[in-house]
Amino acid sequence: MTHPAFEHLRSRAVPALKLELQEYRHRATGARHVHLASDDPHKAFLVAFLTVPQDSTGVAHILEHTALCGSRRYPVRDPFFMMTRRSLNTFMNAFTGADWTAYPFASLNRKDFENLLDVYLDAAFFPLLDPLDFAQEGHRVEFADDSADAPLVFKGVVYNEMKGAMSSPVQALAQRLQSALFPTTTYHHNSGGEPGVIPDLTHERLVAFHGAHYHPSNAVFMSYGDLPAAELQQHFEERALSAFTARPLDLAIPDERRYDAPVAVEAPYAADAEALADGTHVVLGWLLGRTTDPLETARARVLSDVLLDNSSSPLRHALETSELGAAPSPLCGFDDSTRETTFTCGLEGCAPDTAAAVEQLVLETITRVAEDGVAPEVVESVLHQLELQSREISGDGYPYGLKLMLDALTPLMHGGDPLDGLDIDPVLAELRREAAEPGFIPQLARRLLLDNPHRVRLSLKPDPELAARQAAAEIERLAALRAQLDAEAQQQVRAQAAALAARQARHDDPALLPKVTLADVPAELAIATGETRQLNGVETAWYAQPTNGLVYQQWVIDLPALDPGLAGLVPLYALTLSEVGSAGRDYQETQALQAAVTGGISARCLVRAAVDDPQQLRAVLVLAGKALARNAGALTQLLRDTLLEPRFDELDRLAELVAQYRAQRDEEVVDHGHALAMGAASEALSPAGALISQWGGLTAIERLRELDDALSADDDEADAALATYAQRLAALHARVLCAPRRLLVVAEAGRHGELAELIATHGAGPAAAGTAVTLAPALPDSPPVQAWTLATQVSFCARAYPAVAAGHPDAPALVVLGDFLRNGFLHRAIRERGGAYGAGAGLHADSGSFRFFSYRDPRLAETLADFDASIDWLLSTRHEAQPLEEAILGVVAAIDRPGSPAGEAINAWFSELFGRTPEQRRRFRARVLAVTIEDLQRVARTWLRPELARTAVITSAAALAASGLNAEVRTL
Repeated sequence: MTHPAFEHLRSRAVPALKLELQEYRHRATGARHVHLASDDPHKAFLVAFLTVPQDSTGVAHILEHTALCGSRRYPVRDPFFMMTRRSLNTFMNAFTGADWTAYPFASLNRKDFENLLDVYLDAAFFPLLDPLDFAQEGHRVEFADDSADAPLVFKGVVYNEMKGAMSSPVQALAQRLQSALFPTTTYHHNSGGEPGVIPDLTHERLVAFHGAHYHPSNAVFMSYGDLPAAELQQHFEERALSAFTARPLDLAIPDERRYDAPVAVEAPYAADAEALADGTHVVLGWLLGRTTDPLETARARVLSDVLLDNSSSPLRHALETSELGAAPSPLCGFDDSTRETTFTCGLEGCAPDTAAAVEQLVLETITRVAEDGVAPEVVESVLHQLELQSREISGDGYPYGLKLMLDALTPLMHGGDPLDGLDIDPVLAELRREAAEPGFIPQLARRLLLDNPHRVRLSLKPDPELAARQAAAEIERLAALRAQLDAEAQQQVRAQAAALAARQARHDDPALLPKVTLADVPAELAIATGETRQLNGVETAWYAQPTNGLVYQQWVIDLPALDPGLAGLVPLYALTLSEVGSAGRDYQETQALQAAVTGGISARCLVRAAVDDPQQLRAVLVLAGKALARNAGALTQLLRDTLLEPRFDELDRLAELVAQYRAQRDEEVVDHGHALAMGAASEALSPAGALISQWGGLTAIERLRELDDALSADDDEADAALATYAQRLAALHARVLCAPRRLLVVAEAGRHGELAELIATHGAGPAAAGTAVTLAPALPDSPPVQAWTLATQVSFCARAYPAVAAGHPDAPALVVLGDFLRNGFLHRAIRERGGAYGAGAGLHADSGSFRFFSYRDPRLAETLADFDASIDWLLSTRHEAQPLEEAILGVVAAIDRPGSPAGEAINAWFSELFGRTPEQRRRFRARVLAVTIEDLQRVARTWLRPELARTAVITSAAALAASGLNAEVRTL
């Protein structure tokens, strides 16, 4: 059925995805509604607007934030974050893309879904856009202190968020390349906002931008799940659309003006002096065709994957083995997120004068492909990967329905068919027909790349002085502004600061917002179940899940006791295992085979503390793979070959992998600094915390750099170091082969019998010998306060206290305490008042610690003081029942959050492996529901004692010096 206010345009089934796409148009305003009808009880929604900001003030990004700060029907200061606490949502957020803004959420609970729908519709179409919210979320100036001659400072959540974002070399690289590829259209500008330009945006322009763009005539409603479209449309009509009439809008983005000849661009990024010799990024980017042409988009994607998909692909192989750089650029690949698509390739870790040589390497490689072509099986392998990706039901990162919506969103926003982003089968059929013709790939290589003059070569070079210049420019700008302020203007600045502080301190009536309560929480926790039986002498767990024709296999090996030298190698060993040759094949042959018959093979290491003792741990190596059911036998054989016969004699390959891994870890520091800071703060509190830090923390990055430097030196010592490294990997592997192993299989029930036969024929057997002795790392001698410095415009703060294991009676209260402190104190103090992008706290049972953190934070000492103040607030304040219920709801929503069908089975099995049985998990959930305020205060007094705190921060040297923090300092 269709609601009378809408007209039905079409319906079309997507058999591969088991859903039906239904498209409607609102009769009065022209708003579009695309409904993905599915029997999935998970309900998802987003409303998206085409936004075309023509500068880098971040107007759409700031509007995304301020629109969620109060609306016509919900005039409370912070409805978005208040609703996260009054909901059982499985996802809530808002996105700003380069050309659209979307407000998405998802829930399994119908009442909750309708509550969120009401709030989101009101926020999107009727936001208050209060000037004080603009000042808080966007930018403002305040005096640094109360003295008469105090200097001005910039504050604002988005302002600090983008300072942090643009401190990342990779994000800076992506933005500079996009600006060069799109010299005249909206994509030229940083849609998130350039920190130096954000303060140019006025509140008046923000309001005008909303009025011009956030209208139903420019809106797309997308929904997914088992609710009828007509019911959703009734909500749209009653809550928003009935208040509007059609408006003629022309926000279409034009084709970019094409270059007549390739251009070369250089840009700086902030880095330490050590990066000068080999810290340059060199990338080439091409502008291609429109995303609204599904076949042309698919052709470009095929060409990109033929060139770059894996280490056997010609261009990736050339980049990985080149001595011009350390690793292929993380930007490598095809991008269809903009109206016209792009292709990028290049290197990171280059000397500053290598740009021309990198360009020559890339063009020569593409020319060879254009002249010689590639084997037909290479193209078929790429098409196989596209088919597998289109079949797989994801949902472990965010809900599957939202993933489908985002796939359809880009073509939909630019006048294309949203089905083109979902139903790939007709395109695959045409591609297979075209691929059978001679010259398919060579013709694409020439037409899209070699004969395409719209090419940019970008060199992003390290500049040790850039951060200081940026800081000086900000100080100079603020000083000039300060000098222009007369007495009245100064009073206005102070008055705004006082008004904002009062607004932030105001406690709005939560009853103005809809909510779910503990009564709406499902009585039972759904946990996937399987069965275990012996196969080939191996304990094998079988889970029957609706995987849409995919098969998942995971070998899980207990990591035995290892000497410290070998124990530290485990992450590199895991990275290497699936990236080298196997069973006599070299690594290129193995990579090609993986791409041809699997959806990927990978290895990782996991460590968890015992459920009843944080000082005990279990660590395992996981070798995982997935494939279409027709390739299950080949997947089984490849997993066996990878586990039993990897090649650690490919020395050049080993050195390449270390260099690539180093580049990846270096890039994580600015993007995931809060996690690294928390790991450093808690590393000395338990063996599991020590091992987590040893494998993935800041000291692990230091050791990785030392190893890479030793392997890449141009002398005989490097050759000896490489040989020794290979021997140590082989020695570690020999120990792993003797450790107990298990097999996990997830597939549709009807395939289990066939899979058992394939595994019995082609799979690995039991270990040659077994030992139950597991790793027991020593605790590091870490200082109680540590600071790590690097070139960054923001900080990441963490504080940790020794706490309890997951099965301890105090664990449920400590988990709830994290949400309670965040909701009631940390969010307001550190994000709203302090300007950090985020802050929080919580129990980390695997390191046996309770941890506080802040993310992209302009402050240091003040934030650490706020961590302490939150505990004082908890213990000294009389608290109402509602905030406690909100914290419990948040914890239960996280516990109950569903994943993909395969992911839920894998999670259930690993939880039980680490002692988190279904009975324990359900008992824990029941205890969460019973937590009281008195429990929160008791566990805080017991475990969050000041003398036990350990602190770690990641920041710049200048910010550390200004903070006065007394810490042991190390430089990253």
